[in-house]
Amino acid sequence: MKFSIIIPTYNNLDSLTFLINSLKKNSSFDHEIVLHINDGSDGTLDYAIKNNIKHTHSVNNIGLCSAMNKAYHLTTSNYILYAHDDMFFCDKWDLFLIEEIDKYDHNLYYLTGTNISTRFGLINHDCGNSISNFNEKKFNLFCQNDKTPDLQGSHWAPHLIHRELWNKIGGFSEEFNPGDGSDPDLCMKLWLSGVRIFKGISKFKVYHFNSLTTRNSKIKLNNGTKQFMFKYGFNPKFFRKYYLRGDNSIIPYIGKLNDPKISLKYFLDLLINKLKIFLLKLRS
Repeated sequence: MKFSIIIPTYNNLDSLTFLINSLKKNSSFDHEIVLHINDGSDGTLDYAIKNNIKHTHSVNNIGLCSAMNKAYHLTTSNYILYAHDDMFFCDKWDLFLIEEIDKYDHNLYYLTGTNISTRFGLINHDCGNSISNFNEKKFNLFCQNDKTPDLQGSHWAPHLIHRELWNKIGGFSEEFNPGDGSDPDLCMKLWLSGVRIFKGISKFKVYHFNSLTTRNSKIKLNNGTKQFMFKYGFNPKFFRKYYLRGDNSIIPYIGKLNDPKISLKYFLDLLINKLKIFLLKLRS
């Protein structure tokens, strides 16, 4: 089974090559790598051309959402995997993902890896805060010994969906460029399209170097929470809590989800969201 791995990148060549080397080293199959290169004046564009890596390119930074959608047109696999350019994939990551995919006789699922980092990770475990001091042996040992169960409600990259779903929802919503809020928006669109399996695969681990891409000081982030609230009538936290039944924490997988359980707490939280939206609109 082959995946199409889409990687948006913005002048982050050292981390990008580190990621691609981990994919070559730790994958059991020869997956398709597709880059979108924003700018690329640091040598990224030359690297992609020299190594015959599929890519799209923009002179300026067009944002994560547009980058993903543009690169998607070069993909050929039925399985679309989105990854950051500052990650390191664990050994046999693809086998763990394929094992999960083989459980289903449908394509209505959203599967994610388990994000490990010094901070900001789903699991915090210090194996280095940069590629220069990354302790691969320590990371591999952690992956082998960790007993964290599969997780519920994750919307962390890397994530995988089927091509049919991608086409149905139209990929990423470009109004969320340069990218804040784009992941919960994608999950909400999947929910509205009938997806009820949102699962983090524990054995499919990636080490993430503190979100170097999105924390680039040259990138002025959008207010993704505000955009999400205006679009759906509640904020991403409400969506994670009542729809995905999870949050940015370790919550064991509970299975296929149902519609939100209506309760007094649900109504109170929803009312608070509506009041916040009202006040935001007054200030606009």
